[in-house]
Amino acid sequence: MMDEQLLLLQIATILIAARLFAELANKINVPPIIGELLAGIILGPSLLGWIEPNAVIHLLAEIGIILLLFEVGLETELDKLIQSGTKATIVALSGFIIPFALGFASCYWLFGFSLLVSLFIGGTLTATSIGITVRVLADLGKHNSYEGQIVLGAAVIDDLLGVFLLAVLYEFSFAGKVEISNILSIVLYVSLFFIFAPIIAKLLTPLINHLDKNTNIPGLLPVVLVSVVLIFGYLAHLSGAPNLLGGFVAGIALSRRFFLPLGALIKTDEQFTHNIHAQMKPIIQLFTPIFFVMVGLSLDLTAVDWGSLFIWIFSITTLAIAILGKMIGPFLLRDRLSTKLAIGMSMVPRGEVGLIFAEIGRTAGILDTTTYAGLILVIAYTTLASPFWIRHYYRTLEKHRIKY
Repeated sequence: MMDEQLLLLQIATILIAARLFAELANKINVPPIIGELLAGIILGPSLLGWIEPNAVIHLLAEIGIILLLFEVGLETELDKLIQSGTKATIVALSGFIIPFALGFASCYWLFGFSLLVSLFIGGTLTATSIGITVRVLADLGKHNSYEGQIVLGAAVIDDLLGVFLLAVLYEFSFAGKVEISNILSIVLYVSLFFIFAPIIAKLLTPLINHLDKNTNIPGLLPVVLVSVVLIFGYLAHLSGAPNLLGGFVAGIALSRRFFLPLGALIKTDEQFTHNIHAQMKPIIQLFTPIFFVMVGLSLDLTAVDWGSLFIWIFSITTLAIAILGKMIGPFLLRDRLSTKLAIGMSMVPRGEVGLIFAEIGRTAGILDTTTYAGLILVIAYTTLASPFWIRHYYRTLEKHRIKY
């Protein structure tokens, strides 16, 4: 049975540590997200071992990432996102196929792993952490930039492709075969969700606005909106999509620039949108750091056999594939070199998505301890180093006034 008093102390420790390390990181000109990730590594099994991820902390972290994606959707200029559709698709598909193919080939033919293990490792390398990528770009004020919209669109597509691949591999690991009908049903449900969910959310807008204007009790707007966002997260999960995309869809639908088909029958109330931002921001800022601390808590660096030669050869090879696999795609676009590099670097973080793949592989008995540890090293490096690269790169561009 979970000790409720200890849990309260753990949540308080997570919130305080997240804020403290984010402030320290900002003071030394390091992305605040690094401070939050580092707080999790220090508190977790990698160092102090004070806090182990449990169901409650997982749930709070889940709420944090759903709300973060809601805010991103709310601030997204949908016309820019749509315009970036073709380019985002190219980046997503290449960033999915290339790491998967190279990861599988190296594991199967170079390291001699079995077919299933090689497929699982290749699948882990396809991931892009939309939460980490978006947070880094948002901290830099670049999430609504041209390249930011391409990255956002590509990361969303990557997440969906990752879900389909995980479903295929999971079924293959237990049944030894893949039923096409099961995969098609997931595709159908996800498609229906993305078609109807934004329309439903937009239709709710006048009702929420009316209730907000006609109540004398403060706090109605955040209560209703958080409820709507969490319901959309649940519906996304039911459809087979990651639940964080439910928050993103809700944010898109409630943004200033979302229009229903057949005309803008529902007028956008600028003051209402402003109220959403103002009243939701403190809640989002409360829950979001828990997610990034949770990523740090999940990185058990003590699982790594640091004296193993295989670990270093395997992890360095896999890391090269993980980085290059995401960097190649943007070079298929007709854009400036600086833009291609920015997009590629933003697609590299694996974060929680890579951890989910690796953890499922470990718990299903597909990945042994040594292989799992090697993947953890790759995920840890891409998660912790990428924000440094991205921030330094943008500052270098601004310093030399290079267009991107």
